[in-house]
Amino acid sequence: MKAIVLSNVSKTIKAREVLRNINLELERGKIYGFVGPNGSGKTMLFRVISGLVKPSSGTVAVFGQTLHQDVSFPSDISVLLEKPGFLEQYSGFDNLHFLAMIQNKIGEREVKEAIERVGLDPHDKRPVKAYSLGMRQRLAIAQCIMEKPQLMLLDEPMNALDEKSVDQVYQIIREENKRGCTILLTSHNKVDIQSLCHEVYSMNEGVITGMTHITAE
Repeated sequence: MKAIVLSNVSKTIKAREVLRNINLELERGKIYGFVGPNGSGKTMLFRVISGLVKPSSGTVAVFGQTLHQDVSFPSDISVLLEKPGFLEQYSGFDNLHFLAMIQNKIGEREVKEAIERVGLDPHDKRPVKAYSLGMRQRLAIAQCIMEKPQLMLLDEPMNALDEKSVDQVYQIIREENKRGCTILLTSHNKVDIQSLCHEVYSMNEGVITGMTHITAE
């Protein structure tokens, strides 16, 4: 069974076709990169795969379930899209712990472990409103990994990160993939992510314009 199958997927918003006839089959357990300029359709593609946006035409299947037919949203997935939203007056730990309690899948130990993996302190009592952009981004990545999902969609995960934090996130992505997680991530720059990926897709104006298979060294 494929992890993700898109068949003739298009999305039109206000007469503008932001995704156009996308056909895509992605295997389980691999890392896929999507590169392209702003407005190329990368974020919309991730919104469609996550079930947050219904395509205007075509079908999306995740782990064998067709979205908006079999299920509304794919299960066992985490998503990082654009600017992460948190409860500004609460600490990073409290934010993730609230989410964990809602999902009722993990406890405090797993939340603390995820926060530590991204280089933050789970005992830091400062509210998120005092966090830098880089700290917010790392907290969002901790949110994505804390429940150990089988699929992660990471839109520009390196945004606002310094070199040390980028290296940490690269290592986390490799570790999550090693345990079997299928990972999709976007970037403006192919060079930034090709060392992580098994395949890199280029996008422009809502179309997949090419694919590069990365041969492991």
